[in-house]
Amino acid sequence: MENTDNIKLKRGLESRHIQLIALGGAIGTGLFLGIGPAAVLAGPSVILGYALAGVIAFFIMRQLAEMVVEEPVSGSFSHFAYRYWGSFAGFASGWNYWMLYVLVSMSELTAIGVYVQFWWPEIPLWVSSTFFFIVINALNLSSVKVYGEVEFWFSIVKVVAIVAMILFGTYLLISGTGGAQATISNLWNNDGFFPKGWLSPDGKVGYQGLLSAMALIMFSFGGLELVGITAAEAEHPEKNIPKATNQVIYRILIFYVGALIILFSLSPWANITDKSSPFVMVFERLNGFEFHVLGKTVSFTRLVANVLNVIVLTAALSVYNSSVYSNSRMLFGLAEQKNAPAFLSKLNKNSVPVRAILISAVFAAICIVVNKIMPEKALSVLMSLVVSALVINWVMISYTHIKFKMAHTNIKTKFPSFLYPMSNYICLIFLCGILVVMWMTGLKTPVELIPIWLILLYVSFLFVNKDERKRIGKILKK
Repeated sequence: MENTDNIKLKRGLESRHIQLIALGGAIGTGLFLGIGPAAVLAGPSVILGYALAGVIAFFIMRQLAEMVVEEPVSGSFSHFAYRYWGSFAGFASGWNYWMLYVLVSMSELTAIGVYVQFWWPEIPLWVSSTFFFIVINALNLSSVKVYGEVEFWFSIVKVVAIVAMILFGTYLLISGTGGAQATISNLWNNDGFFPKGWLSPDGKVGYQGLLSAMALIMFSFGGLELVGITAAEAEHPEKNIPKATNQVIYRILIFYVGALIILFSLSPWANITDKSSPFVMVFERLNGFEFHVLGKTVSFTRLVANVLNVIVLTAALSVYNSSVYSNSRMLFGLAEQKNAPAFLSKLNKNSVPVRAILISAVFAAICIVVNKIMPEKALSVLMSLVVSALVINWVMISYTHIKFKMAHTNIKTKFPSFLYPMSNYICLIFLCGILVVMWMTGLKTPVELIPIWLILLYVSFLFVNKDERKRIGKILKK
């Protein structure tokens, strides 16, 4: 049997891979389908909400990028929390992130099954979930370059789709073919840009206004931190990671803010429902158009529905693909910190942490069981924990960066973050504010789960860390 003890993670992710991984993290189902519920709560002011959330996400990305460019290691922010904050911080940061993306994997596998049923409703959710579970994990088991290549093309599909939507929407708006109600004044004509204010009680939905939509908006950007996970396997990380990070801000402005300005202009926002999105509404304008292909008449509306389903299926596969990658690398990093079993740090001859991938896959496979025997409510509970884990993750990245900077007061880093430490405090206050708004607007469960989850993490930490148990024991004896 070949000895793989001296094999290290391989730098197989090229610049184009890193660029598209960063971009893919900013474009997902939250953009294509998740805007509808937020628009119902806040109207056109969600455009401002996405801009604000994008700035916060960019600040956090720059904070993370400063650390990973200085020390491009496996484990990313878990490594930095461990080194600059303390052993429990590293343990909690890493395992929280791992659990977050196990839960995301489960939800995306379920979503994949739903999208497949659009074409073949007779196929059970668990069957299509199982099929893509096997395919994506098999791809990740081969090499990091295969992961990068697959994610590159998944992201290309999403980018082409959003660019096509923006261009077509602009054409409808400028040419007048979008109809008489297609006008830029739709952004303020229907009760103004803030038709429901910042936050106000409502008998039907509990609360409405921009702040009530911020939780939905903010977590559309979950996944941007994946660029930090790639550091240990990126070619020339000191050049490629800063380049990818800096491009995120204007991509957010183009793909979120720019697209929403155009799409909200095409129709009064009041026509949007929580089960629709402005993107879908653009193409519904061509209802009744038909194409003739190979002697057959094809409804444009049906064609667009199929194209949109391909796009959202691609987005879900992209998220799951990245979840498999990031979870395995986080487990590998935790094992190197001795915060996870040592066997998870073993790599195969292709420098892939196969055991870490397989262990993560076992837990994600619970999704298949859920889809087979459990009701849908079980998954909604899991998604509540996803929200909680995301808040913890971003707070820990921003605070760890403060600790990192305190340890480098006399050193000029290669890629300094913006407005340190002001940007860190802005991010931390913003994220805490999101929790307050969630509590006020009826999303109490995710907030209540946070202290419970942190206590569970600390108990687990004590279980695996003998030195910490001894230290706590001495304190209690005193």
